[in-house]
Amino acid sequence: MGCMRLSTAKDRDHDRGIATIHAALDAGVTLLDTADAYCHSDADFGHNELLVAEALRTWSGDRSGVVVATKGGLTRPRGEWTPNGKASYLRGACEASLKRLGVSCIDLYQWHTPDPRTPFTTGIRALAALRKNGLVQRVGLSNVTLGQLKEAMEMVEVASVQVSWSLLDDTILRNGVAAFCLAHGIQLIAHRPLGGDKIWQLEKRVALRAIADAHQTTPPLVALAWLASFGAGVVPIPGATRPESARSLGDLAHLTLTTNELQQLDRSANGQLLRTPQAARRPADDATGDVVLVMGIPGAGKSTHSAALASEGYRRLNRDATGGSLADLVPLLDAGLAAGERRWVLDNTYPSRAARNDVIECAWRHGVPVRCIWMQTTLADAQRNAVDRMLRALGHLPSPEEIRELGRTDPRFLSPDALFKYERTLEAPELDEGFEHIDAVSFVREPMPVMSERALVMEGDVLLRDGDDGALHPAALEILTRYGKLGRRLMVQFWRPQIARGTLPNTSMTRLAWRLREAVGADVHVAWCPHDAGPPVCWCRKPLPGLISAFAMESGVDFAQSIYAGHSAADRTLAERLDMRYLEVP
Repeated sequence: MGCMRLSTAKDRDHDRGIATIHAALDAGVTLLDTADAYCHSDADFGHNELLVAEALRTWSGDRSGVVVATKGGLTRPRGEWTPNGKASYLRGACEASLKRLGVSCIDLYQWHTPDPRTPFTTGIRALAALRKNGLVQRVGLSNVTLGQLKEAMEMVEVASVQVSWSLLDDTILRNGVAAFCLAHGIQLIAHRPLGGDKIWQLEKRVALRAIADAHQTTPPLVALAWLASFGAGVVPIPGATRPESARSLGDLAHLTLTTNELQQLDRSANGQLLRTPQAARRPADDATGDVVLVMGIPGAGKSTHSAALASEGYRRLNRDATGGSLADLVPLLDAGLAAGERRWVLDNTYPSRAARNDVIECAWRHGVPVRCIWMQTTLADAQRNAVDRMLRALGHLPSPEEIRELGRTDPRFLSPDALFKYERTLEAPELDEGFEHIDAVSFVREPMPVMSERALVMEGDVLLRDGDDGALHPAALEILTRYGKLGRRLMVQFWRPQIARGTLPNTSMTRLAWRLREAVGADVHVAWCPHDAGPPVCWCRKPLPGLISAFAMESGVDFAQSIYAGHSAADRTLAERLDMRYLEVP
């Protein structure tokens, strides 16, 4: 049983929580899943572990066969869920859990979730050390991708993986984690096995209700029996909050579904991905047709490749053209394959194995193989492409407000986070997903013959090291003046978040622009980002290329013949990203 809601629910009740755990243990539950972060906030951190420990101390039964699985790696500031994967934190969290649970060694200690701010291997090494030092008997992971699981297994023995899995959520089947775990003897602990707050959807499934009626039980118990039917390696942990619902878990041991009933449920939740070996689902070696999945970061150049395939007779499916989600494309592909059209190209981002699996399995149902074209465009190149596309479409660099508005109907308008999200969620394609082969294509930027002007672009704070009203830095001013006399286009860019905060008027930047032009004695294009700190919502904040790209497109500037002048490692990096020569300002 999962114990989370006994501590996170707003109406939690201590005595009822103890009675619920006792009822579950009396019903035959042998695994209690808890975590230090199951609480309302950091003010009552560890609430659930203390509750579980008290329930076990006061239970009259034999607790020698009861496994307590807890988790660490999340904090609860102000009630939020914030990961912390630092080794020192995980060590301290484990030691605190030992004290709260009143044990010298934790049965199963699970890393609650990877921390994107900390290297994944740091957390795994910390778990391995906990096991080596005898603080935990077994190590488990939660909320990991298949790639992360494989990486972890090289450093520590992984006993379990906790995942969201139910009739309402089949992601774990489509991303390959479930099949890998069962093939390697890793226990799958299925949290939210009834769909969490979507449990009401189970009652609306006609087939599920009919099966429940045939067994004189409830749809939730049938949903749990379906999960249990995959074998002893799968352990669903429903989260009871009252003694009566905990007692009903004992009925699961006496509920066996028929083969026909399992097949019905499998069809609704992709159960065949576990029950039918991949070799039996793959198309024959001599199968005709071809489904091509072109994947890559937004701005990778996928459209160019799909257009080439379309010219060869492939039918194109793209979410940007049809609207909706990636999943909405699968029924269209299914219908087209059923109608006899066997050559298709799909060209959206497809960063995850789960998203790609939908396409693969759909094609396989019709006996058609799938191959992958992976556009390996760097983040820097994709950013340039995205900005250039918006500039050509709009004629100027869009503001965050314009991006939000135009992006509702035009996929060309997107925020920087769309690219960062791809980077965060990317699972590199692998042949074991079912692809016939994978073609990795490196991005090559085509030269633009109309862009021939040479420019000098300077980071503004190099000029104004003493603030906007201070003296202009002599070395920087000399560089601007010298290159201006050589006929270079001149640009200076600034970041002024004070404008967004209301402490600096836009007019001050206009006055600064006039001041620079008078000092240099030539035309200087002055541009600034007025947006605040934090995750970027605009394309104009350095090191994003928006301001420079807009200047280059307006002035016909060729980056390869131009110079970026700055005085920091970030300035040098920006120059490299734009293929500009870097000039260090002393």
